[in-house]
Formats: sequence, C-alpha cells, structure tokens
Amino acid sequence: MALEGASSYVAPSNLTEPSESLPIFDVQRVQLQFPIAADFVAAQVANNVLVLALSTGRILRIDLDTPEDIDDIDLPKKSSETGLIRRMFLDPSASHLIINTTLGENYYLHTQSRQPKALSRLKGVSIESIAWNPSLPTASTREILLGTTDGNVYETYIEPSTEFYRREEKYATAVYKVPEASPVIGICASPVPARPEQRRVLVATYGKLIHFLGRVGATKQGREGGGSIYTEIFQRETPVIQDGSNPSASAPSGLTVSSSSGGHQPEGSTDMEFAWLSAQGIYHGQLSSEAPFDHASLLPRSKYPASQSARGGRKMIQDPISSMTLSQWHVLALVEGRVVAVNRLSEEVVYDQAVLEPKQSALGLLTDLTQSTYWLFTGQEIFEVVANDEDRDVWKVLLREKKFDEALQYAHSQAQRDAILTASGDYLAAGGNFLEAAKVWGKSSKGFEEVCLTMVDNKEYDALRKYLLSQLSTYKKASVMQRIMVASWLVELFMSKLNSLDDNIATKAELTEGATTGEIKDQLGSVRAEFQDFVTKHKADLDKKTVYDIISSHGREEELLFFATVTNDHNYVLSYWIQREKWSEALNVLQRQSEPDIFYKYSSVLMTHAATELTDILMRQTNLEPERLIPALLNYNKTASVSLNQNQAVRYLNFIIVNHPNPSAAVHNTLISIHASSGSASEAGLLTYLQSQSSSPPPYDADFALRLCIQHKRVQSCIHIYSAMGQYLQAVELALEHNDIELAAIVADRPEGNKKLRKKLWLLVAEKKIRQPGTGIKDAMEFLRRCELLRIEDLIPFFPDFVVIDDFKDEICTALEHYSRDIDALRQEMDNSAQTARQIRSEIAGLDSRYAIVEPGEKCWICSLPLLSRQFFVFPCQHAFHSDCLGKEVLEGAGGKKKYIRDLQGQLSIGDVAPSRREEIVKELDGLVAEACILCGDHAIKQIDKPFITASDTTDEWAL
Repeated sequence: MALEGASSYVAPSNLTEPSESLPIFDVQRVQLQFPIAADFVAAQVANNVLVLALSTGRILRIDLDTPEDIDDIDLPKKSSETGLIRRMFLDPSASHLIINTTLGENYYLHTQSRQPKALSRLKGVSIESIAWNPSLPTASTREILLGTTDGNVYETYIEPSTEFYRREEKYATAVYKVPEASPVIGICASPVPARPEQRRVLVATYGKLIHFLGRVGATKQGREGGGSIYTEIFQRETPVIQDGSNPSASAPSGLTVSSSSGGHQPEGSTDMEFAWLSAQGIYHGQLSSEAPFDHASLLPRSKYPASQSARGGRKMIQDPISSMTLSQWHVLALVEGRVVAVNRLSEEVVYDQAVLEPKQSALGLLTDLTQSTYWLFTGQEIFEVVANDEDRDVWKVLLREKKFDEALQYAHSQAQRDAILTASGDYLAAGGNFLEAAKVWGKSSKGFEEVCLTMVDNKEYDALRKYLLSQLSTYKKASVMQRIMVASWLVELFMSKLNSLDDNIATKAELTEGATTGEIKDQLGSVRAEFQDFVTKHKADLDKKTVYDIISSHGREEELLFFATVTNDHNYVLSYWIQREKWSEALNVLQRQSEPDIFYKYSSVLMTHAATELTDILMRQTNLEPERLIPALLNYNKTASVSLNQNQAVRYLNFIIVNHPNPSAAVHNTLISIHASSGSASEAGLLTYLQSQSSSPPPYDADFALRLCIQHKRVQSCIHIYSAMGQYLQAVELALEHNDIELAAIVADRPEGNKKLRKKLWLLVAEKKIRQPGTGIKDAMEFLRRCELLRIEDLIPFFPDFVVIDDFKDEICTALEHYSRDIDALRQEMDNSAQTARQIRSEIAGLDSRYAIVEPGEKCWICSLPLLSRQFFVFPCQHAFHSDCLGKEVLEGAGGKKKYIRDLQGQLSIGDVAPSRREEIVKELDGLVAEACILCGDHAIKQIDKPFITASDTTDEWAL
C-alpha cells in the first residue's frame, strides 16, 4: 500500500534553453517529501520509473510523472528467511523487475503486479548482471541472459502467471561459463543492424571483455519460450576477448551500454556504445562487426584528477573510480564523491563537481536509457545529473580531428559553421583539392579576394568557377553590382573553358591527365549544360550588353543565342539569323513570338526571302495591325515575279478581308492596287473582289480605286466602280467606248428606279448597237427589245437614211397600234374629267340652298351653354359652337396661323375701319375659324395627346 504523507518529485529548476554560460552538467538533489525509515540498499531507474530497495526489505516503486503515487511492496517472506536485498534489475521499459537477495533467493515483479513471485528455477543463483531482450517486451521478458557471481551465464524466459502451480520462468538454462569462473559483472545482448537474425553478446568480468557475434537459434516448435536461443552463439562462435591487465576483484568494476551514439559513428561501426570499468580505468568505444574493439580506447585512472584530500602530500594517490555510466557524448564517473565527466571524443575532463560528503558511500551512477537521464544514488539521497547542451563542444573536437562533415552536424550557430567551413576549405586546398575547397569556401566568410587570388595563382579556373557560383548564391538581392560583376566573370570563365575544350577536340589533343577526345566531348557537354543552367537561374543578374560582348569576343554562337533566347531578347536572335541570311532559323524564332513590334520590324526582309512561310505565320497571329504590314507587302509585290494566284501579299490581304472583323480601307486599297498593277491581262481576280464588296458605301476608297483602274486600263473594273458609285452614264459611255455593248446594256438596266435615266442610257446603247458595222436591222431591233422603254420613234433617228422601211415595218405597226390605244385611253380620261367637272358645278350650286336645323335647347359643344344665346357656327356634321368659343379653340391649335388670326382680330377692334374693309376682314376671319369642324377635322387629330382631365377639372366629375 502507499505510504502516508505527501510526496513529490521536484524537477530541476534550470531546465531552460541551454546556454554556453551554463556548465555542461549540473548535479541536483531530488527532494522526496515523505518519511523513509531505512537506508537504500539498491536502486534502479528506467522509463521515468524509480525503484528503491530499503534495508528493511521493502521496495518502493515511484513513477516520476506522478510522484505522489508510491507503490510500497514487501517480499513474500521475511528477510530472516530470504536474506537482505542484494541487487535489483529493472528492464529499460520499467515493466520487469528481478530481485536478488544475499541468500540466493530471486524474485520477479511485473509492473502491473504488487506481489513479487519467487523464481524457483533460479533458486541459489546469485545474479550479478542481466542482458535484457532487445525488443523491450512488456507482457514477458522473452529470452534474457543472467550473469552470476560464479561465472555462469544463464538464459531464461519469464512470463507472469496467475496459476498457483505454474512457475514464472519457463526455463532456466546455463549457456556459458566464463574462463576462470570470474563473476560476470556485466552482460548485454543487442541485434546487429541490417542483420536481424544475428545478435551480439558482450560479457564482462573483472579482467576480460568477451564479445560473441552469431546467429540466434529458432524457438522450439515455433513457440516463444520453448527453449534456449543463445546456446548456438556460445557453442559455435569463437569470441573476441579483450584482456585487462592486472585484474583486481577488489576494485570496482562494471559494464554499461548505450544504444544511442549521438550520431558520431566510425565507418563500419554499429550504434552500440559500451564502457567497461576495470582496475586500469574505463575502456570505452563503439562495437564494430569485424573487429569489435578496434574503435575502443582506455581512459586510465590517471586521467581523472585526484581529490583535494589526496593532493596534500608529495606523492599523489589516485582516487578510485567507484561507478560510471555513459551519456550521449561523455563518460560520467563517480570519483571519491565527485561527479567527473570526460568527453569521449577528446578524452578531456569537462566537468568535475564534488557532490557527496567525505566518506559518504554511493550505490552507483545509473542511466535511464529511454529518457536519457542520469542518476546518482546514495544510501540516503538521490541526485539527477542534468545535461545542459551536452554537444556544445563536439564540433570543436571533430574539427581538431579534421572530421569536417561530422563537425557541421553539431554546429549550433552560423559562426561555428563558418569556422568549420573555412578550416575545411583550407585543408582541402592545402591537399590540392581546389574543386572541393571552392565549394566549401563559397559557403564560408573567407575573404573573396583571397580565395580568388589563390585560385588564379594556382590556375585553378574550374575551382574558381565553382567558387563564384557558390558565392553568387550568398549575395542578397539588393547587392546588384556585386551580383552583376560576379555573374559577368562567370560568363567569361565559362566561355574560356568551352573554347579550351573545343580547341582540344579540334586538335585531337589530350589533357594532362590523359583524357581521350571522347571524354573531352562529354566534358564539353557537361560544361555547356552547366552554363545553360547558370544563365537560366541567374539571368536577372546578367547585363545583356556585357554578356553579348563577352560571348561575342569568344565567338560562341550557340551560347550567344541561348542567352538571348533565355532572356527573351528575340530581337537580337532574329537580327542575328537575318544578318546571316538563315531564314528558316529566323522563322523558327518568329513563330514562337507574339509581340507585334517584332513582326512589323522584320516583315519586310522576311517577306522578300521567305514569303510563303512568313504568310503562314502572320495568318496565325490575331493581335497584328494589318495596316502596319502594308509596306512589307507592297515591297514584296514590287520585287516578286509571281502570278496573282501565288502572290503571298494577295493571299494575306484576302485572308484579312475575310477573317478580320473590320479591316480598314487601307487594306482594301492595297489589294486593289496589287490587282490593278499586276502584269496579268485578266481582271478576274480584281472583279471577283469588287463584286464581293457590295456594301454601300464600299469599304475601299472608290476614287482611289477608279484612278488606279483607269491608270492601268482595267476597263471592266472601272465600269464596275462607276456603277457602284452611281455614275451609270460614265459607266455606259466607257463600255461603249471600248465597244462592249453587252456590258453597257447590263449597266443601263441597273438604275431601275429612274426610268428617265435608264431610257437615256439605253438610247446610247441603241445608237451604238444600230451604228455598229456589220449589225443587221433585225438583230439590232431584237437586241433593243430588252428595254421596254424604247419606242420606234426614238430609234428612227439612229438609222441611216437609205434604210428600207420594210426592215422594221412590224415595229412601226406595233408602235401605231400602241399609240391608238393610248389615244383611246386619253379620250376616256377626258370624258371622265368632264363628267367630274359637271358634278362639281352642280354641288357648288347646291351649297347656296344648304341649311341646318338648330333645336331650341341645343348647347355649344365647347362651353355647354345654350347655343342661341350668342353668335354661333353650325357645321354639316351637326356640331355647333359659339363663334367666340370656336375662335378661342382654333387659336390655341392654329400653329403658324395664330399670329395672322390675332392680326385680323386686332384690326376688327379698331373702330375706324372702313365698312367694306371690315366686311372683308370678318369674311376672312370666319373662313379661318370655321374652316373645318374642330371635332371632326385635323384639329381633333392634333389634340389626341391632350388629357381628358385637366388641372382645372374636378375629379368628382369623372368618378365612377
């Protein structure tokens, strides 16, 4: 049961971020705040679990994560029967505890149990050391090795059991006996990396360290715990033995191992560190596979300084090492109450601190392998040895040993890294390995000028190139000038190297190392690829003009073009190929561009030498202004001796006209100009184009097109343009001038809405047709029947005087019959007109006797007052209005007559108007006012937008 009273584990107060000002180790007392009535006789710590054996025979099990819960465990029998607790062994997972007493009794306690069980198979065996199973089991111990005081090694398998008659240990077999029956003070077993079927076993006595390496046996019948697995190793394998001189059973001795080596492993070694305490000192190192102790060394006792009490006399007496353990980088030893730490790499004492009082004994130094904590136990106290930044000086030790790569792994600051890199570069350069030195120096702060001069003095230009590449990556973006200068220097070095390799290939020379031409070619390709990678990555750091000058001075065409391409200097690339008349290469560059200015700039020369290919490229561009390509097209048309069907300017312009959403007039005019100035006599292409542009107005400049067609005597095209402009007379005259009567007749029919013009045009055609030599009268008359406007009398003046009338007798008869019908129609129209005139006169005479009946109660249609109250007007539609109401209404909608009506009204208001004049004014005013009924005539139509309800009306009158 748990002890009464509070208990706690006080963690070290200084476990903060480690600092150089702190010592590497610090020993701190752990305060256990509960009463303990007896001394500690044994202690173990693993996986943050502390197990203490008291002199009273009790066992305390404390979980340091929850120190207030303490398991207080008693052995099954009294100490008088079993003896005092001699040793305890706790596995690294803190799952299994084996207890050995002074009378040879052995007990087993599982972490989930509070009752130790006696190990009957091991009764009488005095256990000195245990090699736990490497797999760190929790349910059972699996196969473990026990070292005893009589020099025997046992193998056993312990599994907790709740059955009363079942033993805890499945078997206990003696597998080995050390020479001379010396006590086995330490034993360990571990797997071999990359060879899981093998194990290594390390057995330590006072005077020997024995190493076994071999394959473990299979479990019997495939069952765990079925039998020994280590027997084969001890029986078949020959051990490697490390003898210690002058062994002493009285001197403290022990073996400790650690599976963590801190990452510093010599080549061929495993990750298993060991330390063996013997009479001579501490033998420590790493176990390798073939020669396990080749990487081990001895820390003699003289390495550890004597205490102050031992320094008083002339003869210094060396203090004994009573206990030791391993940390990540140090050997911790307890020397006469002092904790001394020695660096395992440099074997220098880095910590020496007195902890115990004089003559105070200690149970030993222990390591918690899972938590990497270190503990010191005495009979009454517990101390924790806290590591503060333990690997802080590892880089210095490795640097002194010239293990630069390993030193870099343990450098904590940039200053440390810089010191390592600088020393590493100096070491490599001193050995003549300038290439590797350059890479290292490039990452260090070693002076730029110093490094460069060293490389130049030794003519190590390849190394200089590597260094500059490394150095360039260290400059900040703001260091523009430095980056440009270094990058430009690199370009110079690259070009020199490439030229040197080309010269070697050209002369079939060999390098001083004896490289063949093939190897030089491979190197050339590698350097070129390196240059291309450099340009691609650092193009922002390269000044174009400087780089062009450098590369051009070395005559490196491929590199020059690559740089221009990477930096998107397409103008330079195009100009380069065009200057060398490499048209296909220039077109390959152009087709990958989309910048319009590049096309405008180089279209003239490329159109002259590679018209078809350039046109293909131009037709794929959607962001070009065709007008800016017209000079190139005209220049090409001027020099090209090809037909219109093969003319690439015509092809491109036709493409633009068909596909461009709104080509300008300049494009159309250019196409017309090319067609008109063509050496071909055929006008088919030009006419086809003109006929396709039927919009009004046409998209081209008609005057310009007409001038061109007249200049180049494109008659049919001129006629078409005249027609498109509405100049039919000029078109017909031009057609007749060139004796193209059929075309003239077609044009003459075009002004369909203007019969007068059409007849005029046909008369011109008729005159030409009739007077054309070799044309018969009948043929002429048959041709002229196509126009229904022509009459025989219009044509007679065009016939010669000696023409016989019989040739067009039928036409004359037809014309006379037509005239006779026209005369009859006119006579009928005259009769109808006379009848209409008689009816009008009769109606006028009837107006004198027309009247209207007005009822006594009839009202004015405007003011709704009785009509007979004052002067009024009555209309044939029976609408009646007061004269003043009608006058007012008419005046409002009179429009342009309003002023005239007001003038007449003003004249009537003047009293001295002559009666005859007054009568005329009244008559004229009545005619204007009573011209038509305002409800039936135009006045009513004009008032259609007038609202029914005005502002002066009341809404009640219109309410529903």
